[in-house]
Amino acid sequence: MSAHRSRPAWMTTSLAAVVGAGLLSSGGTAQAVIGTPGADGRHAYTVKLNLGDEANGRACTGTLIDASWVLTAASCFAATPGATVPAGRPALKTTATLSDGRTADVAELAPRVDRDVVLARLATPAGGIKGVKLAGAAPAAAAELTAAGFGRTKTQWVPAKLHTGTFTLDTTDATTLAVTGKGTDTLCKGDTGGPLLNAAGELVGVNSRSWQAGCLGTDPDETRTGAIAARADDLRQWIDENRARTPGWQTKTLVQSGSGLYQGVRLPDGSWTGFADVQTKASGINGVRSAAAAGINGDTHVLAISTNGGLFHTVRKPDGTWSAFGDVFSVANSLGNPTQVSAVSLGSDLHVVAVADGRAFHTVRNAAGQWTPFRDVSGGSVTNVTAAATAGVRGELHVGLVSGGKPYHSIRQANGNWTAWGDVALAAGPSGPISSISAAGAGDETHFVIATDNGARQFHTIRNPDGTWSLWGELKAVLGTVTAKSVSAAAVNGEVQVAVTTADGKLLHTTRHTNRSWDAPVTAPLQGLPATPGSLAVTLTATFTG
Repeated sequence: MSAHRSRPAWMTTSLAAVVGAGLLSSGGTAQAVIGTPGADGRHAYTVKLNLGDEANGRACTGTLIDASWVLTAASCFAATPGATVPAGRPALKTTATLSDGRTADVAELAPRVDRDVVLARLATPAGGIKGVKLAGAAPAAAAELTAAGFGRTKTQWVPAKLHTGTFTLDTTDATTLAVTGKGTDTLCKGDTGGPLLNAAGELVGVNSRSWQAGCLGTDPDETRTGAIAARADDLRQWIDENRARTPGWQTKTLVQSGSGLYQGVRLPDGSWTGFADVQTKASGINGVRSAAAAGINGDTHVLAISTNGGLFHTVRKPDGTWSAFGDVFSVANSLGNPTQVSAVSLGSDLHVVAVADGRAFHTVRNAAGQWTPFRDVSGGSVTNVTAAATAGVRGELHVGLVSGGKPYHSIRQANGNWTAWGDVALAAGPSGPISSISAAGAGDETHFVIATDNGARQFHTIRNPDGTWSLWGELKAVLGTVTAKSVSAAAVNGEVQVAVTTADGKLLHTTRHTNRSWDAPVTAPLQGLPATPGSLAVTLTATFTG
């Protein structure tokens, strides 16, 4: 294939003709790229895909993005050449064979409409295999790229190993990459959907079609080694939107960055999506000062204080769609100078505590979307409130307030009555001045996490069901020596997850298990954030589908 920018003549061939002369799988079992057998352990994210029965099936290659999702070519699943691939369960039973020999059925497809790619969700996650890393930009002209696949070779219909080949990038457009194989390297039937990788091993494309020069069973006079791949470098947001629908326990994470608010998701396999701009999704509110989140029946409710002192509410549905921000003050009466907000779910009700003018105010949004008026719950005993934390335990709302750098605790009982504010220091021991506080209800326990001494130290305590408290336990052995800008906790599947943004621009995450052990902290990726992370809030959501 020449390096000029005009569309090659073979690209104008009808797709039906390309099936016979190109890369699309037409049947048989998974086979591989003419080139070099892949070294053991390399490209472990590459999978074989078998569609249909053995007699009338097809075969393709795919690439694990994470434990649950495989990126491959949509044309593998088309009922006829050029046909649209519908979202949902594949028409043909599809099985993915992983690099370690395990198999998993494909439960659903999420096709892309502008190019030959589709995401396939595995019914059984591929735990223990790391997904491919996505490239952040298209490769430069003449870049050397590597393709991998399980298609046929020059001499074998069904190779035992993954094969790789070397290709040179000829041209790039908005959705495709045109490449030419070096030497005799080419792509064959069965390689459709396989990864095209740059020199750093990052995914830049998904193999789509080729001339198949030298492939077993093709025209012996064909000499062209050109191929077309669908671009993948610009698909991160689309991929993350679909990954965020992965069934199971998820940790939705809100991060304030600059004047914006961004949401990322920690998925059931422990991987993270990138962060998406909430104001772009849910309408702008002129910048965000502080935010909170709570999960209810698979939805994520978000409360945000705008930079001009408003309080707004939006809901992210499990399918990734957002409602427009609504003005809470217009339905729950106004507060002056709100500075911080916390939220938690009790059943289908959303409980919100906002800090304004040095006091704490409480409101409830019920399942019908109706709000109660804000009520001052700090009373005369707790003044100059700077922060609030909320947790739901056994149908009751536990609230922690920070006043004068010290923590106080009260419970809103199921009948709507509030207990007197108690000085936590009298039960859990003294702490330094608190700069950030969060709470989570796990089983019958209420967990509090704080940052003190301008964030230099972090502590954890538990309020037991009988009303006793454990002493503050310093988290230095868990988090290391960090300066916390913000801390947040949430109970996810009975375990307490803690996230911390740090003064050096990181987002750390750890889990406290039911046996009281803590995981080593993981630094979450921050793709999508325009600046260093500031305040944050984490919450549980869960969806379980077939």
